[in-house]
Amino acid sequence: MAKIKVAAIQMPTVTDKMQNVRTAGIYLEKIKDEKPDFVILPEMFCCPYQTQNFPVYAEEEGGPVWQQLSEYAKQYGIYLIGGSMPEKDAEGKVYNTSYIFDRQGKQIGKHRKVHLFDIDVTGGQTFKESDTLTAGDHDTVFDTEFGRMGVMLCFDIRFPELARMMVNDGAKAILVPAAFNMTTGPAHWELSFRTRALDNQIYMIGCAPMRDESAGYISWGHSIVTDPWGRVIDMLDEKEGVLLTELDLDYEEQVREELPLLKSRRKDMYRLEKLCK
Repeated sequence: MAKIKVAAIQMPTVTDKMQNVRTAGIYLEKIKDEKPDFVILPEMFCCPYQTQNFPVYAEEEGGPVWQQLSEYAKQYGIYLIGGSMPEKDAEGKVYNTSYIFDRQGKQIGKHRKVHLFDIDVTGGQTFKESDTLTAGDHDTVFDTEFGRMGVMLCFDIRFPELARMMVNDGAKAILVPAAFNMTTGPAHWELSFRTRALDNQIYMIGCAPMRDESAGYISWGHSIVTDPWGRVIDMLDEKEGVLLTELDLDYEEQVREELPLLKSRRKDMYRLEKLCK
């Protein structure tokens, strides 16, 4: 197997779409000597996270942001998980979409957020992505020289069947552009990543925007990596920065052999098994 170097860029998001893209490029230049294999950007890294902004900032696949992300992946020889951005399809529907590029800048996958963030917490956060976004309808895994990897977006992490589908499809790590807020972040951010990692004996990598107290939507930050034993390997605070971590896939296999949860599943008695194949 192999060790994989992963970088999560916890960056600010401003109103100028292409300035956000340039900021991502500045960070990629800063960390190039670290030679990361995978780089992950935050959810809606180029669009302030408010429902009314999504149709305004939306681009079709292959648009200016897509093109620059593709170029970055090729220039730095990395797998780039392009956070997420609003994607507009030919029918005018808008999705919360993460584009995935290989080391040559070729798109090798994309994930449209499956579970839209529609919540109304008493005394806390109210948000309704479905006001302007359409939900995706599939899990997302992609092939690399290290094996298959999975991508999900933010609220997707709360649904254990989606992570299990990715693991059943061969994912060795799940990368999660996300933007938990000041209500859900303190309560559930670390817990969600540790739980999905423990359930599926897999590395989970979460990348959030930095916290901006003046923003309409305030990110919790705290980009994170959890390991197959359910431990936090490393985590940032709320400030701008890069989380650079090494994933040991041999250790993942060791955990799965010594505590064979995945092998011990009772497939014969699960009514929901068809959803997880």
